[in-house]
Amino acid sequence: MDDTSETGNNGIVLKCEGLTKLYTSGLIRTKTVTGAKDVSFGIKRGEIVSLAGESGSGKSTVARMILRLIKPTSGSITLNGRSIYSYDIREYYRQVQAVFQDPYSAFNPFYTVDHVMERAFGLREGSIDPDEKDKIIQSTLESIGLNPSEVLGRYPHELSGGQMQRMLIGRSLLIGSQLLIADEPTSMIDASTRAGVLNLLLSLKKDKGLSVLFITHDIGQAQYVSERVLVMKQGEVVEQGPVDEVFIRPKHPYTKELLAAVPTLYERWDTCR
Repeated sequence: MDDTSETGNNGIVLKCEGLTKLYTSGLIRTKTVTGAKDVSFGIKRGEIVSLAGESGSGKSTVARMILRLIKPTSGSITLNGRSIYSYDIREYYRQVQAVFQDPYSAFNPFYTVDHVMERAFGLREGSIDPDEKDKIIQSTLESIGLNPSEVLGRYPHELSGGQMQRMLIGRSLLIGSQLLIADEPTSMIDASTRAGVLNLLLSLKKDKGLSVLFITHDIGQAQYVSERVLVMKQGEVVEQGPVDEVFIRPKHPYTKELLAAVPTLYERWDTCR
């Protein structure tokens, strides 16, 4: 993990300013759709920031721009004070990794999960002998709550969604990433293992200084896992601030609508009866 002195001003790891993405279609009658508009925020070292909103609100568009999968129409993104486009692509992905909704899509079904873990060393600097690699993989898996003997040598379909998400988080640790983009990481795993993944992110933030952009439509998860939250609607950030301030004293009507849609304890109990 990079030292704090290597981050940008005031310990800022990632900074987005005026981030805008427009999609244009059609040759004669062109149509422009706004994926994101004037999105600005920063993430400090060892901080979890949530990007919350309904499907289609622009959350994943922001994530894809940060991951250099699509280019912004305007605005800037900096990592440790440098434009993300000033980094060699391998150097950039050494520092920024992602966990998506479907963890199985990141693994080749014809290879055991060991293959993905071993390939992570290709992004690390310097060479490591095979025995040392095995030790590092095993200790990393143990640090994220996985038993190496239960997961190594297995194929993706033999592991649960929760185990697969942990494997991807472990892969980012193997590489030595300082920023994790977690795009709806719990939406495809069962409720019993969601808390485990959320608690893992919290422990990595505390113990490893990992910074996380947590993207979710679940207000409860955003409140549980992050210090700050940005609420998005139709590509724009309509409200942002400390989690307790935004969710306890919401100012924007859209934030109030999202909170009103969250079932209360009594409503959940009535549904289960």
